Amino acid sequence: MTHLRKMMLDELQRRNYAQSTVDAYISAVEDFARYFRQSPDRLGPDHIRQFQLYLIRDRKLAVNTVKQRMAAIQFFFLRTLKRA
Repeated sequence: MTHLRKMMLDELQRRNYAQSTVDAYISAVEDFARYFRQSPDRLGPDHIRQFQLYLIRDRKLAVNTVKQRMAAIQFFFLRTLKRA
């Protein structure tokens, strides 16, 4: 388990998120990092916008699915990395 994953898991568990949400959030951040082939802590706002467009245009995901994935990425940056 990577240091970033452990940090995120700790934050999610500290806030008492449901296990299904924890799994979805971890998966979303993994997908985000995999898409850019970089550690997610090296990515920024432009990458987030690109990824959102990819989810909508290319993957054609439902609006609520995209919202959940964006919430996961927001949680990662705001709560785990303590970045705006």
